[in-house]
Amino acid sequence: MWRPGVLVVNRPEFRAYFLTWKDGTFMPVRYDQDTKAKAIRLVREHAGDYPSEYAAITAVAGRLGMSAETLRKWIRQAAVDEGQAPGVSSEAAKEIRELKRKVSELERTIEILSAAAGFFAREHDPLRR
Repeated sequence: MWRPGVLVVNRPEFRAYFLTWKDGTFMPVRYDQDTKAKAIRLVREHAGDYPSEYAAITAVAGRLGMSAETLRKWIRQAAVDEGQAPGVSSEAAKEIRELKRKVSELERTIEILSAAAGFFAREHDPLRR
């Protein structure tokens, strides 16, 4: 069975990881923080050179080899993180994810302990013999 491979682009100005598919297309897996910051900075610096912000996003995304929608989301999230737009900041989202993970783990622990308590209660039930 064929499984996708990983292509790593590791140039000084750009670093990303891509999954390669059978048809030869690439899907980026993760971009490092430097690449994100560089892309956001480029769009903000050159936004005046284009008729719209989206035109600048499309041009920068094309040069850096990423989708325009990915870059647009990064810019929107950066505005939220900087307090310029309403929304959940990256730090708050990270804390929420960690808390949800802990709640899930605690719920599994409670389920296991409840099952164990029921098992041992049945084992030591004097009416069961």
